[in-house]
Amino acid sequence: MLRHFTAICLALLLLPQTTTAQSREMVGYGRLFTNDFLAEVKDRWRSGSFVSSRIWSFGGDGMLPQQPGEVLELRLGAEIITPQNVANPAPGDRPFAGVLSAGLHTHFMRGGTDFALGGDLVFVGPQTRMDRFQDTFHDLVGMNTTSAQTRADQVGDAVYLSIVAEAGHDIAVSDTVTIRPFVEARTGVETLARMGADMTFGGLTNGELLVRDGVTGQRYRTRPGSQRGYAFLLGADFAAVASSNYFPDSAGVTVRDTRNRYRGGIHWLAGPVQSFYGLTYLDKEFEGQPEGQLVGSIRVGFSF
Repeated sequence: MLRHFTAICLALLLLPQTTTAQSREMVGYGRLFTNDFLAEVKDRWRSGSFVSSRIWSFGGDGMLPQQPGEVLELRLGAEIITPQNVANPAPGDRPFAGVLSAGLHTHFMRGGTDFALGGDLVFVGPQTRMDRFQDTFHDLVGMNTTSAQTRADQVGDAVYLSIVAEAGHDIAVSDTVTIRPFVEARTGVETLARMGADMTFGGLTNGELLVRDGVTGQRYRTRPGSQRGYAFLLGADFAAVASSNYFPDSAGVTVRDTRNRYRGGIHWLAGPVQSFYGLTYLDKEFEGQPEGQLVGSIRVGFSF
């Protein structure tokens, strides 16, 4: 597994590049925190996640290059997936899963279509110690902690190589309205194919590199400019799910073969404060799940 991931990283670094005389430098950084408490004030299922991206390139005007490998993204992530009640899970509920990931991705454009391609090493299970992390936080705020049985029944230790590919095409309806249909494929810890679209109102994010969060589908900024204003977004996507290692056979829970997401959010820049808040409805992911859930995503940054 590690050999395969190393080979992907080397391939991205060694792809032909037209600007090798320049040195690659870090040109952007983005992050997004998601938690169901920010929307429903609950703690269940896709309970919480964090993702961050660091972007390196050879400089330039901020436009995506035609060559893959020139713009590289180091992506780090963490997620906690839980049953509806961590202290006393109901029969047939999904098992607890702690997730940590690290990956390398590249962004480029061909014929007006932008592409994102890369791989992540995804660590799952007690080895991540995300169950302990959640219990420590819940102790601090007076919430239920995971029971010994919940921890014992959690998804076991494993490492997966996940490959992610996305293609999207921006269609400018006006100077401030853009529609972006996209398709995405994932294989590894979860294997699925997805298609959807995002609509953006406002010019704040025009021409920027935005990265899609794997949990919600929200796109977060990595190279924000100095332009003040806002960008309001709406989006939806629909996935056909082939498999998910978050539902091992030993859990006795069956993953649904379709999965939908609906989202809205707003980016804004006022003075030194760059902010984002979004809401995402996540459809039911397993047979027997009584309903979908609403999660909130936030990012606040300051520049001086």
